[in-house]
Amino acid sequence: MHALRILLLCHSFNSLSQRLYVELTALGHTLSVELDIADAVTEEAIALFCPDLVLAPFLKRRTPEPVWRAVPCFVVHPGPPGDRGPAALDWAILEGRREWGVTVLQADGDFDAGPVWAHACFPLRAASKGAIYRREVTEAAVAATLQALARFAAGDAPQPLAPAADGWRGVLPQSRRAIDWSSDDSATVLAKMRASDGQPGVVDTLFGRPCRLFDAHPASTDALAGLGGEPGDVVAQREGALLRRTVDGGVWIGRVSVLPGDAASPIKLPATQAFAAEAATLPERPVPLMRAADEWGELRYTERGEADARVGVLSFDFCNGAMSTAQCLRLRDALVEVKRRDTQVLLIAGGDGFFSNGIDLNCIEAAAHRDGDSAADESWRNINAMNDVALEIITTTDRLTVSLLRGNAGAGGAFLALAADEVWAQRGVMMNPHYRNMGNLYGSEYWTYLAPRRLGADGARTLMQRRLPLSAPEALRIGFIDRCLDMPAGDALDAAVREARLLAASYNLRDRVMRKQTERAADEAECPLADYRQEELSRMHRNFYGFDPSFHIARHHFVHKLPHAWTPRHLATHREVAAQ
Repeated sequence: MHALRILLLCHSFNSLSQRLYVELTALGHTLSVELDIADAVTEEAIALFCPDLVLAPFLKRRTPEPVWRAVPCFVVHPGPPGDRGPAALDWAILEGRREWGVTVLQADGDFDAGPVWAHACFPLRAASKGAIYRREVTEAAVAATLQALARFAAGDAPQPLAPAADGWRGVLPQSRRAIDWSSDDSATVLAKMRASDGQPGVVDTLFGRPCRLFDAHPASTDALAGLGGEPGDVVAQREGALLRRTVDGGVWIGRVSVLPGDAASPIKLPATQAFAAEAATLPERPVPLMRAADEWGELRYTERGEADARVGVLSFDFCNGAMSTAQCLRLRDALVEVKRRDTQVLLIAGGDGFFSNGIDLNCIEAAAHRDGDSAADESWRNINAMNDVALEIITTTDRLTVSLLRGNAGAGGAFLALAADEVWAQRGVMMNPHYRNMGNLYGSEYWTYLAPRRLGADGARTLMQRRLPLSAPEALRIGFIDRCLDMPAGDALDAAVREARLLAASYNLRDRVMRKQTERAADEAECPLADYRQEELSRMHRNFYGFDPSFHIARHHFVHKLPHAWTPRHLATHREVAAQ
């Protein structure tokens, strides 16, 4: 297939858009990005870039007619052929479909009704909308897009869209998402919340106050033991989540957004933070790190392998990969605890959907609305807690450590992974190892120590200035990671455990650990970790407390999802060329 000029048109440069960008760039295509801000802006982008086609992986409105008439426009729709409408995945999850798909069709005058270039299907697992979108939808979208581009380059024609029984389905209304706590069982509650996760949430009430609910998890029988309450009652708390009774059990509700009109800020927050006074009266239901598989908690630890070749696996599954101050402190304490265990390799496995995306911008934004607190103060607490986690990993010198990226990682979360001796990533993982997109944030997490020792000073400088997503294969090529696991994301943890067990049983393990200790001591003698931290934090202090408000403005826009006014120039390369 010959190289194409492709304009990526998207509402935001989200995980799917980023994945398509890196995959197509790696194949030799020339890409530029334009955010879907206004019809005239898109038309101008086409005039400047002169693309062979427009690829639209994430839009919230119709493609402008002058655009699809001027150049072929491929729309990536998260539904099988014949499915039409803006809430395809929501409906599929709510209705319990067993199989779903992605269709690449050509834009015409109607919504999702153009001729089909390619499609791909996948089993629909029981998971949240966001989790399915980032994994199954993204993989199917990549496969279908590559097939569509190959057919386009070969001069093939798309197939007319066959009528479907469902046809057009509009936005899934809140009346269908609404939970009837007096009759809905746990499975129904989970389906409604999973179909609504991310956006728009389930409109409900907690403690008599209107809110939106997110991030639901099933509650075990043990979690409910000894607790009374009627269906709909909130009966306990754990790690920021509230336990709410259903007719046949209960669900943990991890995130809540208090609706406008209330005194509280309408920001998606840990449920116990959004309702702090009410949560303070509820009993805690703590769980140990090592526990039954059906017992929900953000942190989990298991061990595999024989004595003297044992692997510890520490996972931390934080909502959207954001790590608040409280979560960082819990993770730090968990690291301290598991380091007391007799293992030869510690596998730091992140979460199923994300490894980490760094500090929690929502919790920081909320601090700006809290009496006696500020966004700057919470930012400072959060970055110091993140650094404590990184330090705990770096100073683990009595065994080998491996960071496993099963899901995406960004900003400080990407550099947190480098704190381990080795970094392994599943092939589809996207990394954004830079900070500047968030208001020119300098960054910390010991990146000034960790990145140069892998990439060299020049390589680290180039990476930080690049501001573009990094695929796992490209990260392996430049030395940012050590292994790229070429397998489905759902198999990555088991595969990594097998590899870690081989590492733990390797003949030269003792020599590697001794060499690691020697190198760490030499590094410390040359420049103490405390010095790296102090220098990074001095720059971060200016970001948080200085005269330049760029970080606070960018964070506010991010948290409240304010529309973009323009496409950043590092994405819209056609505008950089035009400006020269």
